[in-house]
Amino acid sequence: MFRIRRIFDDVSTLNRDALRQVREILAVEFKAVQKAVPEKMPEILRNPFKERFRAVVYVAEAGDGTVMGCALMSHQPELRYCFLDYLASRRPMTGRGIGGALYDRIRQECLVLGVTGLFYECSPDDPSLCRDPGVLKQNEARLRFYEGFGARPIANTAYETPVKPGGDNPPYLVFDPLGQENVILARDYVRQVMASILESKYKGYCSPEYNAHVVGSVRDDPVQLRPWRYTRATPDQGVPVTADLRRIALVVTDQHEIHHVRDRGYVESPVRIRTIRDALEKTGLFEPVPPRDFGEKWITTVHRPAYVTYFKKVCESLPAGHSVYPYVFPIRNAARPPEELAVRAGYYCIDTFTPLNQNAFLAARRAVDCALTAAHETLSGRPLSYALVRPPGHHAESASFGGFCYFGNAAIAANYLSTYGTVAMLDIDYHHGNGQQDMFYTRNDVLTVSIHGHPRFAYPYFSGFADERGRGAGAGYNLNLPLPETLETARYLEALDMALQRIQRFKPTYLVVCLGLDTARGDPTGTWSLRAADFAEVGRRIAAANLPTLVVQEGGYDSRSIGANARGFFQGLTAGAGL
Repeated sequence: MFRIRRIFDDVSTLNRDALRQVREILAVEFKAVQKAVPEKMPEILRNPFKERFRAVVYVAEAGDGTVMGCALMSHQPELRYCFLDYLASRRPMTGRGIGGALYDRIRQECLVLGVTGLFYECSPDDPSLCRDPGVLKQNEARLRFYEGFGARPIANTAYETPVKPGGDNPPYLVFDPLGQENVILARDYVRQVMASILESKYKGYCSPEYNAHVVGSVRDDPVQLRPWRYTRATPDQGVPVTADLRRIALVVTDQHEIHHVRDRGYVESPVRIRTIRDALEKTGLFEPVPPRDFGEKWITTVHRPAYVTYFKKVCESLPAGHSVYPYVFPIRNAARPPEELAVRAGYYCIDTFTPLNQNAFLAARRAVDCALTAAHETLSGRPLSYALVRPPGHHAESASFGGFCYFGNAAIAANYLSTYGTVAMLDIDYHHGNGQQDMFYTRNDVLTVSIHGHPRFAYPYFSGFADERGRGAGAGYNLNLPLPETLETARYLEALDMALQRIQRFKPTYLVVCLGLDTARGDPTGTWSLRAADFAEVGRRIAAANLPTLVVQEGGYDSRSIGANARGFFQGLTAGAGL
């Protein structure tokens, strides 16, 4: 088993190790490039447009971090094309589906980038161009593999002319239309692409005279691809990709309804999820992704094990249909918590309205699974992912629950992502995100930003003040933007812009958005008045940050408007991202 992950930088230890393994694989598979592009990968990732191309790196990893295969691609935004530099599997792992999975992911990435198609070089299957029968057989297998995806060599040009007279095995230029309909390769466009490839990829190797000869040889208009050779003729647009990264990964918690607290006044109800899901399904913007089981490993990296153990144990001890609310708070002697589990609830809870019941732990843990599944989609190269979960999580601190929250879903996902790069958390719930502030207050690899009602009138009352900025290594990496009880939309958007400016200065690898829809007009827990159009504008501005973004659902309790507001937010988010 393996997973595919995109590498955005060389900041984390895991990324540096993965890039080291990529260099090892390429050194074996492409000996001629041992000291060329692979050695420059960290610099290319840090300065993506230094040579007018943006590097895209994907790896196929085993569970222990072993890189089983890799794909390196260059994106040329001005000419709107991508060039596949390298695709390779670690020996002896060829033939295990790794190359096909990586190539399919590269094709998905190309569609996200909105390019005309994918170009790359492939050694020839023509005996007059390849004299070694063994190499010729390998070339035939490779071209058969790519043709299975709808890619074929460009015909009737001199691209495969050896640079040195008499040279052997000069490459074809292959084109994959990515399954897009009506792709027409105009002559002038292909000439520009060829010139761009030769001048950037072979600078100092191919002479200006050689480049002019190859580019000038393109005479067909439109340019033709070689007839199908290894597969039955298929439509010229090629083979569609198996998934579409342009759609938002939607991970919906499938066990939230077991946590249905029917007590009067408890607004965190299952109808919230159903209403949002029904509103989003009509947009066509989402691709459902089933939640995976991640166990409790990532929960205990941000929550204290003693709290997790207690939460699980007390829920298991309660009879069905019975809820326990904290009513004793042992703050006078916190070193000696009560023996009785139900009474001990106040030792871990910050309020009196968040109950414990038989299914609370199960529902909360599944919400974490969903957030981590969506985070995994983000790591895999998905630009936008959404964990539609309940119970929410941003009020759960490292050793306490409250505000309807038991586990910090978004914080756990952010910590998971932080092993692969820096993370910014943007909390736009009406209430302060005290949970992630508590968990990351002394860290500088996760920036926490919260826009919320001022704690002098809004829950949780004891945190969210502007002077709480972090401590130790985390000093300056927590930003609270408390706002008045009533405000105009313009004032809210001004605060959002301040938050996004701080995030841009941090330059994170990933963005995690805690989406609270309780900032809406008429929400029973808030005092603001945002409407669907305002949420759309919020989404557009967040998308302008141009970061891989994971959205995790938090509050929002007006079932009359929550669906329309969620739809507006994601329509703005996708429009702003250009998807």
